[in-house]
Amino acid sequence: MRSILCYGDSNTWGAMPVVRLGQVDRYPPDERWPGVLREQLGAGYRVIEEGLNARTTVFDDPFEGAHKNGMPYLLPCLESHHPLDLVIVMLGTNDLKHRFGLSAHDIAAGAGTLLDIVLSKPLGPDGGPPQTLLICPPPLARLDLLADSFLGATEKSRQLTKHYSAAAEQHGSHFLCAGDHIHSSDADGIHFASDQHARLGRAVATKVKDIFGGP
Repeated sequence: MRSILCYGDSNTWGAMPVVRLGQVDRYPPDERWPGVLREQLGAGYRVIEEGLNARTTVFDDPFEGAHKNGMPYLLPCLESHHPLDLVIVMLGTNDLKHRFGLSAHDIAAGAGTLLDIVLSKPLGPDGGPPQTLLICPPPLARLDLLADSFLGATEKSRQLTKHYSAAAEQHGSHFLCAGDHIHSSDADGIHFASDQHARLGRAVATKVKDIFGGP
């Protein structure tokens, strides 16, 4: 059985688009994209969800806490679940928040740092590192309730693809552009509607099968 870790933020956790500030609702397991991935891959795969709301790539959040930084927890998480055949990283949306002041290049570099952590540890099969799949989040959609937090982020989100693609190549990772398959919801600009989770899960399943050369 192949083991896959999905390491991400609220869109991996399964947050529904925000309709009221302070309220976060969650899709059921089989509607979240890792759940769809699990169903599409079948019995030969174990899919582990590791999503955290507001998680960044490698940056402490001054308001929501240092635990939102995706870097310190990654290695303990890898060791908890090893051996792992594949680690999927989909982070970067929260790095677009105005308070971080990051460029698209910097955000992709943060994602690349996470790939390096995965690839530097013998936590895969046969004592080697797991393979990695870097997913570039889709561009932001219409911002309403979250507009102040993501001030100026819409255009920057459209620049992520080329930098993520370059980071994946640089760090020896497989790559998928989520924006080629799904779009963020106009309800809040950053989260996915249920049908988009389904489409992303299917797209990732196709990519995973391609990586492992199986049906």
